[in-house]
Amino acid sequence: MRILAVDYGSKRIGLAVSDPLGITSQGIPTVLNLGKQKVLGALAAICKEYDVNEIVVGLPINMNGTHGPKAKEVEEIVVEWEKALSIPVKTWDERLTSREASRFMTEAGLSSRKQKENSDRLAATLILQNYLQSRK
Repeated sequence: MRILAVDYGSKRIGLAVSDPLGITSQGIPTVLNLGKQKVLGALAAICKEYDVNEIVVGLPINMNGTHGPKAKEVEEIVVEWEKALSIPVKTWDERLTSREASRFMTEAGLSSRKQKENSDRLAATLILQNYLQSRK
């Protein structure tokens, strides 16, 4: 059973997929957010290609635990995706994953251009790793 993790952004959507045993996560190419239908089509193709059985979407909860406008947008998208893809779609608290991804890339010596290219994919990978660890 493979799990797809999504770091949903207004411009880019970071993606990561688990191995078939649900132990490790691997970033896959980012999808540009070109509207609901194009994103949904891209996700459907990815789910088919990787034989995805579950999707986990990072939920941008505020540091104080409240749900702002972006979290509410993600919650609405989750309902739409679950209906359209016929795959369970869950949310996962993504607080600090972008900051953690940035720290990893800075420590690795990546240029700011490379960091921008890889930040969404790495954030999705971290979301998926955290989700997989919670299931153990």
